[in-house]
Amino acid sequence: MNMRTRAKLLFHIIRWLATRNIWDTHYRYTLPDNPKFMGPREAVENIPDGSVVAFSGLGGNQWASIMYRTMRTLFEETGNPKDISVIVIGGNGSRGRAPGSIEELGVEGLCTRFFSGHMETFKAMLKLGAAGKMELQCLPQGIMAFLIEAQGRGEKSILSKTGIGTFMDPRVGTGSPLTGTDQWVTVEGDMLRYRLPDINVAVFNAPAADRKGNIYMKNCAMIAESAEIARAARHNGGYVIANVAQVVEEGYDEIFLAADAVDAVVVYPRTQQAAAIEHRCFWPMFTLDSDVSREEGSARLKYINRILGITPRRSVVDYAVARLAASVFSEHVSTGSFVNVGIGLPEEVCRLLSDAGLSNSIRFFSESGVMGGLPAPGVWFGAGVCPEEMITSAQVFHKCYENLDASILGMLEFDISGNVNVSKRGEGVVDYVGPGGFIDFSSTARNVFFICSWMVHGGMDIEDGRLKILKQNRVKLVEHVSEITFNGKCALERNQNVFYITNVGVFKLTERGLELIRVVPGVDIRRDILEASHNAVVLPRSGDVTEADISVMTGENFNLELQQS
Repeated sequence: MNMRTRAKLLFHIIRWLATRNIWDTHYRYTLPDNPKFMGPREAVENIPDGSVVAFSGLGGNQWASIMYRTMRTLFEETGNPKDISVIVIGGNGSRGRAPGSIEELGVEGLCTRFFSGHMETFKAMLKLGAAGKMELQCLPQGIMAFLIEAQGRGEKSILSKTGIGTFMDPRVGTGSPLTGTDQWVTVEGDMLRYRLPDINVAVFNAPAADRKGNIYMKNCAMIAESAEIARAARHNGGYVIANVAQVVEEGYDEIFLAADAVDAVVVYPRTQQAAAIEHRCFWPMFTLDSDVSREEGSARLKYINRILGITPRRSVVDYAVARLAASVFSEHVSTGSFVNVGIGLPEEVCRLLSDAGLSNSIRFFSESGVMGGLPAPGVWFGAGVCPEEMITSAQVFHKCYENLDASILGMLEFDISGNVNVSKRGEGVVDYVGPGGFIDFSSTARNVFFICSWMVHGGMDIEDGRLKILKQNRVKLVEHVSEITFNGKCALERNQNVFYITNVGVFKLTERGLELIRVVPGVDIRRDILEASHNAVVLPRSGDVTEADISVMTGENFNLELQQS
């Protein structure tokens, strides 16, 4: 990426930061021959108190910001709409750091019940929940997508084995409630029955509409749940609001939703394709007609995320564990595979695979339904660089349940039974993470690669290609995880290949327990692994543990090659 591009990106971000909290809730675009076109205030005034409102999006993508801000402003001015329930399957809050996200609705009395798969980004909601002023309900993201899809068909619940043996199973953990007492998942035989309240308002962001009110998705960053929430609200006799950036001529593209499926069209010029990017000035790299290479697009996003402080600065040890994970992945996954990548260190693994030229040999996707290309990191998680196809969230989860070859996922801690916790960080509600699509992806993939640091705030470095532990601290391999988001016993019953990749080595889930199958140079197995984990790990029956190649530690002459399908 050249200096001119860096300067343009820096100017773009500075301008966005300076204007991101400016929203004109009184803006009105109307058409004399079509009453569906109205301002945001008129549309919000049609939302009844006590409504169940569903939104679409993931990460910093597809925010209908003018609608969120207007709902908040009208509530503060008039007290309405009030007591609404919000359903949003993806983590598209802003962690309390930026205006314009669904956190605008995190006001006492406005939203009193909140359903999501990923809670961590909704700090406003978590704080209200901790104070006993909002009911918080958490369900697996794929299950939520299926439930919304089912409502569009008139079905009120679904049966699934997803979540069995995890905290979603009321016999094991809390089930759906994070705060409050209502339970939206129950045990039925050897399966779980999931429900959601009936959606009667749908709000989504789209690039454009024509004068008839037909909605178009050309040059969007994702489709996500837009179609499913609209169908659910319409089937339930509710109200559908499309927030678009511009009005175009009929036939602009293939119609995404016909005019008769939409009740209100709110045109707002600053509606965004993705965080900091308006639809009117969309970034082609996120569209199906990208004019930017994957490498260039990835470099631009990494640069912006670093400026904004969104993604953590990685150490040489972080890069080494990512290379270790990428090497294990390449040994067990073949060309043509369908692969999901989580946030955090898994994003670094994805980058390494792409740098090695393997992203053309496997198909990455995100839970938003963006497939192919390279998953976007940081604030744009859920979008893709040079995507090949866009489908809905429900459709992509169906694909996962049918044929998911591999998942690369992070973890907060894991235990001697192979259980993983990724949903609960500490005690209390305010820091709760939630599973997102983790339960869906980890329970359906044939190969699962978990990756994390071996220690919590430990001190490590690499010298002469060998790991050096400078400061010992609590290891993340514990006797029992604080919340089961992935169940090791169930994984063995499903015949999954499960690997746990850390700074010190690689463990595989077996009937004997967690078996150390690879160690990195510089690690003393007995002192640094067995004794540090209170002998929670088993060694191969032969007693010999393979040592990782020095290229994993240094990056020099590091090569990756997938198995041939």
